[in-house]
Amino acid sequence: MPKMLTRRALGAVALSAPLAAPFVSRAEAAAPLLLRCSLESDPSHPRNIALRGLLAEIEKAAEGRVKTRLFESGVLYPDLHVVKAVVQGQVEMACPGTWTITGFVPDADFSELPAFYGRTIADVHKATDGVAGTFINAEVTRKLKVQVLGGWLDLGFNNWYSTHKKLTSLESLRDMKLRSPGGVLNSWRIRFMGGIPVVTPWPEVPLAMSQGNFDGLITSNESANSSKLFDSGLRYSLQDDQAMALYVPIMNGSFWAKLGPKLQQTILHLWHEHLPAYRALAAASQQKARSALAGHGVAFVDVSQAERDAVRAKMMPLQAKAAASAHMSPALVKRVMTEIGA
Repeated sequence: MPKMLTRRALGAVALSAPLAAPFVSRAEAAAPLLLRCSLESDPSHPRNIALRGLLAEIEKAAEGRVKTRLFESGVLYPDLHVVKAVVQGQVEMACPGTWTITGFVPDADFSELPAFYGRTIADVHKATDGVAGTFINAEVTRKLKVQVLGGWLDLGFNNWYSTHKKLTSLESLRDMKLRSPGGVLNSWRIRFMGGIPVVTPWPEVPLAMSQGNFDGLITSNESANSSKLFDSGLRYSLQDDQAMALYVPIMNGSFWAKLGPKLQQTILHLWHEHLPAYRALAAASQQKARSALAGHGVAFVDVSQAERDAVRAKMMPLQAKAAASAHMSPALVKRVMTEIGA
């Protein structure tokens, strides 16, 4: 026969019941927030190295409140789609190129303006770390309801690369189908050189190149090397430092709000503190990547500084029209020109 509950036992059960719910609530509250970061570049890429280090620092600072996961090589989203994914909360963080943000904030592409063709990294930083960059960060935050972590991460200068056609001068680019990473001004520059732009997401580039979907592409030494494009037929490069590729670190606004003021300030400080080292890593990686590509049989030709300056001078009368086609504000362009002393 089942044992009957005594009045004392029933009382004990009654007392324990209300204690269970708070216990469960505390356990659920203790579950860490998941911070997913999506990058389209390969694990050895300097952007990946930088973000991998930052995520580890965030986990440490969060003391168990945040768990991070880095998704690489475009397994979740290519950069062309990742901004929308962050806005919609499908991932919590990304560091997309400025050219991929132009659909939301056209002015974000200002480093691709003709005025920057063949200039130095220091010239670029005058604008990105100055009033222009600060203005873009504010616009990205306002329009997309995301949090920009601070200054932009360098990738390095974009150059020209080809498979079968030997690149000996800028004239070699005429009539070539050239992959563009996106953004109006990248395609504008290809057309200026007499080429035909073909916009292709980065994860699709190796296969598309090996299949002959385009004759060459715009990219950087590091990106070409880390993706082993020499295995897909890359054989030649013309180096003119045509434009600086830059990444903007963004975090979903709703997720950012959950972190609270103290952890928010810690993350902003971590990014600011490590950014100079991240940039130095990127610059060193570009030099090492060029040597590595040469070791794989890629032939390099450098456009002289005198020719770069001459090409930029030919571009400048067309800048206002190019900026207008990219829907960039004249005021922003004027501000940029002032900051770089052009």
